[in-house]
Amino acid sequence: MKIDKVLLSYGAADFLFLGGGVILLIASLLFDQEVNSTPTSHSAPKIILLRMVPFKAGLINAILVFATFAISIPSMILRESRFWLKLQGWMIVACGTFTLVLGLIIWIETLKTRAELGTIWGTQPTNVQSLLQQEFGCCGYFNSTSPPFVTDNTCTTALNAAGMVGCVGPFSNFANRILDFIFTAAFGIVAIDMILLIAVAVVVKDRKEKERFRFIDAKVGYTAI
Repeated sequence: MKIDKVLLSYGAADFLFLGGGVILLIASLLFDQEVNSTPTSHSAPKIILLRMVPFKAGLINAILVFATFAISIPSMILRESRFWLKLQGWMIVACGTFTLVLGLIIWIETLKTRAELGTIWGTQPTNVQSLLQQEFGCCGYFNSTSPPFVTDNTCTTALNAAGMVGCVGPFSNFANRILDFIFTAAFGIVAIDMILLIAVAVVVKDRKEKERFRFIDAKVGYTAI
């Protein structure tokens, strides 16, 4: 039996696309679980940052990816049909655009992280500020007096706190690492979407060519009769 390499490549790209949807789903669920957990010194920074990430939109995007994959099943079974392929192509464009927008939103957040974190710091209760101080080994945000530090095991006295760095540096660096990783992963998923879109276009063209040859063969056969 002759192997259809075009269809095989399309199938591989399709399952790779499905893997991107699984990543979106798992990440969104984990982010939601993290945000709703009780903060500790280790988790408090991540909880604050994940609240800046539109992970609920990521969950919707994952569902859209699964729906797009489901549309591909008739495309594999009905090997002469192009309708389902074309429909899937438009769905892939929608998925890719959705993921790209999410990635851009997070990327834009990284451009103004330092300024936004200052505002976010001021809105946190003192116990969360203390957790951040303990995690990063710092006192206050810009320094120990601006805004004033929270007394805890890290910043025990005003004299001790004055000798410690403010949290703005380590917190901003941590935030940029986390957000950079998330938006890079989002752009990587967009790249997978584009690979599948190219594969769909190739299969559509291949089926169109085969249909044309079948039509020619039919005409030749009819003429010969």
